[in-house]
Amino acid sequence: MSAPAGTKKNHSFFSNLLFNIVIPTLILTKASGDDMLGPTLGVVVALAFPLAFGFWDLKNAGKVNVFSILGVVSVLLTGGISLLKLPPEYLAIKEALIPGLIGLGVLVTLNTRYSLLRMIILNDEIMDTERLQQVIAERGEQEHFDRHLNVANKIVAASFFLSSALNYGLARYLVTAMPGTPEYNEQLGTMTAMSYPVIVIPSMIVLVAAIWYLFRQVRKVTGHGLEDFMRQ
Repeated sequence: MSAPAGTKKNHSFFSNLLFNIVIPTLILTKASGDDMLGPTLGVVVALAFPLAFGFWDLKNAGKVNVFSILGVVSVLLTGGISLLKLPPEYLAIKEALIPGLIGLGVLVTLNTRYSLLRMIILNDEIMDTERLQQVIAERGEQEHFDRHLNVANKIVAASFFLSSALNYGLARYLVTAMPGTPEYNEQLGTMTAMSYPVIVIPSMIVLVAAIWYLFRQVRKVTGHGLEDFMRQ
């Protein structure tokens, strides 16, 4: 018997937290001293966990997942910056780059079938999109719906730009030591640990606001809640 969807999501969340935050943080802050792994090997071992998890997630998904790919690229860039011993400013730029590029991607695809909310919510796997579009067309609300969908996508883009700014600020504030030193590893570990409360939570609040806005507007233009169009 397969595990319930909720259980799978919980396992995925806790695995994500463990491999991307907890284990790398512990290695960088507690096991990267000269008397243990050392600064260079400490970075390699710490980043191996999120990298392996990223590849595992890609394999498990069974299809190309842009966010998983960007996660793997982000880890590789962090490793490259650390092993090449580039100034910490490069790490701050890298931290801002990934969410910034996603935000730009959301804006560029606004009026296409590849807009982010169409892909993650308004898709045939989750929604009966044919029925949704039929109801919208019958009520003559297509223009209004498209406009509201664009607004929701812009709010999503804003969440990524917020994440980009917070990433840059956190990296600049916390990581001041040069790579290749125990101090750098400890600062990198602290930044990793603080990324969830300082960056992820505010960005998620904005993202949830976008989804709530979309649900509200669907009810206005169709007379039905979005849940009425969800596949069972």
